[in-house]
Amino acid sequence: MKDFDVVLGFDMETDVGSYTPYYSGVEYGTQEILNVLEKHNILATFYWTGHAAEKNPEKVLEVHHAGHETGCHGLFHETLGDPIFPLPNNWPILESEVEGRLTIATDIIEKIVGHRPIGFRCPRLWGSTKVVNVLEKLGYTSDASLPLYFYGKPFTPYHPSSEDWTKKGNMKILEIPNFCDLTMNSSDPYQRDRDQWPLFRTQSATVLMEKVSGFIDFVNGKGERPVLCFYFHPWEFYQMPQGAMDFGECSVKPLDFIVENCGQKAIEEFDILCDLLIKAGGKFIRADALAEKFDN
Repeated sequence: MKDFDVVLGFDMETDVGSYTPYYSGVEYGTQEILNVLEKHNILATFYWTGHAAEKNPEKVLEVHHAGHETGCHGLFHETLGDPIFPLPNNWPILESEVEGRLTIATDIIEKIVGHRPIGFRCPRLWGSTKVVNVLEKLGYTSDASLPLYFYGKPFTPYHPSSEDWTKKGNMKILEIPNFCDLTMNSSDPYQRDRDQWPLFRTQSATVLMEKVSGFIDFVNGKGERPVLCFYFHPWEFYQMPQGAMDFGECSVKPLDFIVENCGQKAIEEFDILCDLLIKAGGKFIRADALAEKFDN
């Protein structure tokens, strides 16, 4: 297998995405992630919501001082772009609100680390043309929002069109697709079963590597260099509540796979995954460095 680039992205957000207001994952799972990355001498990109950064500034600095890129994940874990599938009581913010909210989030992170973030990822990978245009205006150089499982292409990093973020164009920002299995026949109306997440912990690192190998073979077969962009969350590396979560006026129960094997199992499989990627020829790179590489 030829060598390939690997971008490890961590979406630093509330526990279980939008389903809780807590930050146990950020508080306790972040160090577990850093331990594995240090063991394998890997640099990664951490995408912080403005709220997560504001509530956990010491964790932001801990990650920053370890040499990892400090990116942005929006202001809250909310829908900034185009929804792909329906979620209850989860309306996208208005297009007129996007620039203001991303400006505030960017300013929060800059105040903590001392420089503006230049890497971005939308919550849930739900991006849009409006979002990438705002990001370019704010000085971002990369956006790792495109869910390849849904759009199917482009399957390598590209400079998007200012009129359609899913197509190649002349913008300066680099769009980094999140890889998936492009060869399987999907049985899901949104093609979610083609996606990479959360196989590393619900099944195993070895199973995820089968998708990695398939993607690499597909891209190599097209004469392109593979770039594998992953997405993980700090709450996956800390034991999450099982069953329903009570919030007084209601209870929320995510499907079992959402929180399955969070904690020690996820830590162990992530460690194995990093080792397997290295042995397969993976060259780890931060998103900001990848964007610079594509500009040269």
